[in-house]
Amino acid sequence: MEFCPFYLLLLYLLCVAAVANAETEPVAFWKLVEDGQDASGNARHAENHGVSFGATAPDGIRAARFDGRSAFLEVADSTLPKLGTKDFTVSVWVCTEEVLDDTLGDILSKYDPETRKGLNLGIVTCSGVSNSQPNYRTVHFGIDNGHVDTQWTDCGRPGNAVFVFGLAVHGGRLYAATCEPGEKESGHVYRYGGGAEWTDCGSPDMSNSVASLAVYDGKLFAGTSWYDTTGSALSASPNQSPGGKVYCYAGDKQWTYCGTLKNPETGESITLGGLAVFRGRLYATSLKQGGFGLYRYEGGTEWGYCGNPGRRVLNPCVFNGRLYMVSYDAPGGPFCFDGANWSYVGATIDPPIDQDYSFAIYDGRLHVSTWPKAYVYRMDESGKWMPCGRPDDEKETMGMMAYNGKLYVGTLPSARVYRYEGGDTWVPVGQQLDTSEGLYRRVWSMALYQGKLFCGTLPSGKVFSLEAGKSATYDDALKPGWRHLAAVRRRGRVRLFVDGKPLATSSAFDPAQYDISNERPLRIGFGAGDYFYGWMRHLRLYDRALADREIGSLYTEERSGL
Repeated sequence: MEFCPFYLLLLYLLCVAAVANAETEPVAFWKLVEDGQDASGNARHAENHGVSFGATAPDGIRAARFDGRSAFLEVADSTLPKLGTKDFTVSVWVCTEEVLDDTLGDILSKYDPETRKGLNLGIVTCSGVSNSQPNYRTVHFGIDNGHVDTQWTDCGRPGNAVFVFGLAVHGGRLYAATCEPGEKESGHVYRYGGGAEWTDCGSPDMSNSVASLAVYDGKLFAGTSWYDTTGSALSASPNQSPGGKVYCYAGDKQWTYCGTLKNPETGESITLGGLAVFRGRLYATSLKQGGFGLYRYEGGTEWGYCGNPGRRVLNPCVFNGRLYMVSYDAPGGPFCFDGANWSYVGATIDPPIDQDYSFAIYDGRLHVSTWPKAYVYRMDESGKWMPCGRPDDEKETMGMMAYNGKLYVGTLPSARVYRYEGGDTWVPVGQQLDTSEGLYRRVWSMALYQGKLFCGTLPSGKVFSLEAGKSATYDDALKPGWRHLAAVRRRGRVRLFVDGKPLATSSAFDPAQYDISNERPLRIGFGAGDYFYGWMRHLRLYDRALADREIGSLYTEERSGL
């Protein structure tokens, strides 16, 4: 039988169509509705570790429910495509609630912490990073192959700061809170403009410090303090104006007064000790004895007093249904508040500490930084604190954050940043950030912004940034409900899409330098930060970079079906 040209052409077109169809299909597709099976036909099935399938999201959509505590899915490396230096795309639908009592955690991770190779995708909420809540529902997507800047970038000095007390990301911008202790000075909030440029957003009141920043109800809030600069071995501040007040940013240099922390039991505060959002409400603490305790914002200028555990509590951090706080009163060790009752949870810390400073959630566990020997401790499943070593001969560990797969901490007295390498090992990253003369130099505040880790110092009052691997970050609060996220590696950049729109892009890199291959499993709903807290469905992996229009189509077509 002879084939006529028409049939040969038809056969050719069918072959081309089959190849094209194969290239457009995902190499893995976990629907995450009834089970963790791979619907792509490639048998890349996920092993379930406590995820509830068929669960109903708040809007009635059925999906996989992740509890934020221990549930995740795991796909063996042997079954997965080798991405290496190739382009790829991750597409997923996630649903989160507006009122939260936990962090939102990691969506997906295939990362080896020993070699620092792999990829990370998650929603970042960090509270208790010293006094502030630097990131609230922002999104991070990063890759790495053991790359890190050799030196920190000097991002300038906001105003006349001697101390960058807090950092916070809001509305796509980075804000810094300062201590400016001169006689005719006061604490300010500044907005980062790139390079070494900072725009003055005003001084909420006449106290010498803005000590804390947090995003709540879509707005930026700031807490003011009178900071005793002698506590950092600096000259006494001639500005004695009291703080202890909370303000909401109204734009330009305007701030709206939201009340003073005070109660009949411990008096009126002059120093604010931290802000964080817990169960849909803004909470604040006080630093000094006057007015010490925990407060809940009731709106307007009203604050409800939530009591105290007999010691000062500061720097609130949300984790696994509770609000944890450090204490500056010896013996140190954290307290926690469950919404009604207090409990001391620091009794197992050994070697003992005098004070604790900052929290970070890393590898699904709560970590705390301390003084006087700079140990970092990790709380295990039973609630017992285990030492994770100390950075060199530092005296104090302060601000901590998980960033692109690793945990970082700032120190006193040398003002360095160290990266945790597991066990009891910490390695210094880059140069000493503050080389000013004096007894103490601090790296106190941290935030994740524009794919980089930012840190604030004392006494130079400068901000520095560093890039580890390559990351794209959505620097605004991800709205609750169902959101479509797409993470794309395309040639020499990584990009983030939210609801079909490209909203963040990394700096450029040489693709050949970023082989992200590793032998670790792919984890869905868990990573280097925390367990995912929410619902997830239709997770797709492509071994190519989808075009913008394809991602837009995925969002549009599937949105109508939700």
